[in-house]
Amino acid sequence: MWLVTLLVLAIAFIIFATAKLKMHAFLALLLTAFAFGILAGMPLETVVKSVNEGFGGTIGSIGIVIVLGSVIGTFLEKSGGAWRLAEGILKATGKKNVPMTMSIMGYVVSIPVFCDSGFVILSSLNKALAKRAGISLAAGAIALSLGLYTTHTMVPPTPGPIAAAGILQADLGLVILWGMIIAAVACVAGWLFAVTVAAKVHVEPYKEGEEPVDFPSLDQAPSPIPSLLPIFLPILLIVLKSLSDFPSKPFGTGTVAYVLSFIGQPVVALLLGFGLALLLPKKLDKEMLGNSGWFGQAVIDSAIIITITGAGGAFGKVLQNSGIAKLVGEGLSTWHLGIFLPFLIAAGIKTAQGSSTVAIITTAGLMAPLMAPLGFDAPMARALIVVAIGAGSMVVSHANDSFFWVVTQFSNMTPEQGYKLQTLGTLFQGVVAAVAIFVATSIML
Repeated sequence: MWLVTLLVLAIAFIIFATAKLKMHAFLALLLTAFAFGILAGMPLETVVKSVNEGFGGTIGSIGIVIVLGSVIGTFLEKSGGAWRLAEGILKATGKKNVPMTMSIMGYVVSIPVFCDSGFVILSSLNKALAKRAGISLAAGAIALSLGLYTTHTMVPPTPGPIAAAGILQADLGLVILWGMIIAAVACVAGWLFAVTVAAKVHVEPYKEGEEPVDFPSLDQAPSPIPSLLPIFLPILLIVLKSLSDFPSKPFGTGTVAYVLSFIGQPVVALLLGFGLALLLPKKLDKEMLGNSGWFGQAVIDSAIIITITGAGGAFGKVLQNSGIAKLVGEGLSTWHLGIFLPFLIAAGIKTAQGSSTVAIITTAGLMAPLMAPLGFDAPMARALIVVAIGAGSMVVSHANDSFFWVVTQFSNMTPEQGYKLQTLGTLFQGVVAAVAIFVATSIML
């Protein structure tokens, strides 16, 4: 109970420090990480090691992606490419349907692409859409983040669902089928939350001094196809890598698969996207790539996001190493709740330590010996359990989740707004997914 109480106090402190004391999120997260580890009774050297590993591991996996994504976004915005795309999308969908467009994009993109990378890549387009449509950035941002989360947690080939399917010996085809169905239901719930709750929270698309030059006639902006390529080429390459890594090896094991495994890495894919972004300005000059140019400004802006995201990873790693995930998981596993049991275990572990992938894999390990006693031994049941675990791993995204900080920082949200929108949104979406799984189980089993 002490660890659980400590977690509640830690979250309360982060909210109070950032919202009321106006403390920088990096400092609040770093202080909380050390305080939690020490008060939890962890050896002091383990606390320091956890903070370093959590910060370094998070930055190592997403730091360059954030920088390159920020640079691509800056070139899209300042060249007018993002405005060109926004104009075209709004003509096709209408101003009122921007959140729906972002939800659908998120649902599709995150099947092969990690949700944090997907959000970074699509962030500049989302800002341009919000500005052109005259709506709060929060509506599109939350629609996008929740759409990304649905397939990231429930649909292979993302690592969590694949690992859970392997641990529980579930049929991968059935997991993909039911994962996409339940994720679609959850995506609709996320869109509804975005248009009814997030849309009422005003967030400016651009901070003061950041707003790009308006292109009312679009005569200076690049055409649609060059504007699209820096965004969707990286996504396409990452998708092809995911397909290449699939167990059936659709591209074989030769040169093609080898090349795809390299260029499909998010860092390489975004570097190629950056190369295409250099073609967007009417005239590329060396000053744009200097310290005071577009590139330099993007690096400075991304540094703030990287440090906060890394601090969130440090806090999450301390929580993982404290043993709170095992404590919560084993405690909930004694409850007899049918199909809701794996959902609640995953939700408890996710909330406790921040990583959806860790929550999925840990829950699958806890559920493995319980499958037969609980009557979930049939192929359909195993697949639905995997999806239920994925749904639980969405609940909830808060300060110990690096994706929480990617969403809030790229969307100009305060941590307080992040808790109101991202955290509550993942709770609502996850509960709807759990109910959908319960209905599916009642019909199919």
